[in-house]
Amino acid sequence: MEFRTDVPARMDRLPWSRWHWLVVAALGITWIIDGLEVTLIGTVSTVLQEPESLHFSGQEIGLLGTAYLAGAVLGALVFGYLTDRLGRKKLFTVTLGLYLVAAFCTAISWNFASFAFFRFLTGAAIGGEYSAINSAIDELIPARVRGWADLAINGTFWVGAAAGSLASVILLNKRFLPADVGWRVGFGLGAALGVIIILLRKYVPESPRWLLTHGHPEEAERIVADLEKRIEGERKEPLPAQTGGSITIRHRDPIGFGELASVMLKMYPGRTVLGLALIISQAFLYNGVFFTFPLILKKFYEVPVDHTGLYLLPFALTNFLGPLTLGRFFDTVGRKPMIAGTYTISAVLLAGTGYLFAAGSFGPAAQTLLWAIIFFFASSAASSAYLTVSEIFPVELRGMVIALFFAAGTLLGGTLAPWLFGRLVDSGSRDMLFYGDLFAAALLMATVGVVLVFGVKAEGASLEDIATPLSAALDSEAAEHGSTAPGGKSLAG
Repeated sequence: MEFRTDVPARMDRLPWSRWHWLVVAALGITWIIDGLEVTLIGTVSTVLQEPESLHFSGQEIGLLGTAYLAGAVLGALVFGYLTDRLGRKKLFTVTLGLYLVAAFCTAISWNFASFAFFRFLTGAAIGGEYSAINSAIDELIPARVRGWADLAINGTFWVGAAAGSLASVILLNKRFLPADVGWRVGFGLGAALGVIIILLRKYVPESPRWLLTHGHPEEAERIVADLEKRIEGERKEPLPAQTGGSITIRHRDPIGFGELASVMLKMYPGRTVLGLALIISQAFLYNGVFFTFPLILKKFYEVPVDHTGLYLLPFALTNFLGPLTLGRFFDTVGRKPMIAGTYTISAVLLAGTGYLFAAGSFGPAAQTLLWAIIFFFASSAASSAYLTVSEIFPVELRGMVIALFFAAGTLLGGTLAPWLFGRLVDSGSRDMLFYGDLFAAALLMATVGVVLVFGVKAEGASLEDIATPLSAALDSEAAEHGSTAPGGKSLAG
């Protein structure tokens, strides 16, 4: 089966509309839920150890984190594979449904085994969401604002973190709720949020780009035609002129793991190195430096546990505002300079703040302020990592690629970094923590070097120009409009 289509170019020329806001709201909720989950489990861990609650040991609390990470890795790999086979819409519905059930069951856990199992399922759902949602967002959002939209959506993780921080102040206060009730209410609220969003997602269509590469051109055409009609009616004026050309698609068999490895290691080796560097360094920064901050507050500043959420709020605010305000520059100034710039600024500020911490130059409020400034830039850097890996590989394997990078970042940054920084905090040495900060800063600067060598100029470019679909059979007219060659030599980098 072979057909010619201009659907990708028509998607990219669409003006921003209410429909795009629907996509942002319905799909972007993933990161809000993830932020809520991560913050809640961090803040309720001490309550779970109390005799009137589930009375977990410190080792069991650590194993709960391992269960969540294991679920996230497995979920990303399994659902990432399925989202490329079965479609974005099917999988982002299934994964949210799984989260809804797992979060509710976590709220009614009765012992360690049940809690760990439900945390595993929650992690699997969130890991699967990363693949399905990042794929869908990039394929539905116009090229000229893809960077800003992707960064802003990823940044909403911190809206969830802020909600979790605020909720913990109330839910963990025994004057309002018993110790064994507050944390259950918190996880129940996450499940309730999932119910609302799963209803919204039914209005988000399947990705027309996925439909094209899986032999459904009529359905892709119908979806885009309906969108064009709706947006024209909303604007009450004709749509902008179409600037992109058309491509010819030949239906082909699904991608196997052997071909996936060949594309990543032979066709795009530089991009594979780029993706790994970006994902692993940001995962190390967040899982090591950021998520041990509550421990630092308690160990070095003697901040009460029920006040920790208040100190996390400035973090959540700047982590959200960073991508929201800097995201547009990734579409105008460009991907390479902005990615390199945000990673560099984060590294320099982290090293400087670590030195001042080691010298004992400030208290918990100043420490919080300085770290909030660091993560204003670091949040944009971290979000740009997911933006990059989701747009620089062909559409047929986008879900699997995102899953592989997510798994690599979670396994390396999500397991090694917390262990390392946890040991450094336990040492009670400010100097040792400073050395840990220096290591994280050095890792960020090494990533800057990789970006300068292998970075892709993807700003404003169609996904098909950044990485040609493996099923594309380009002819002279497509090439005339700036499309790439089937061998993957992209004009965009």
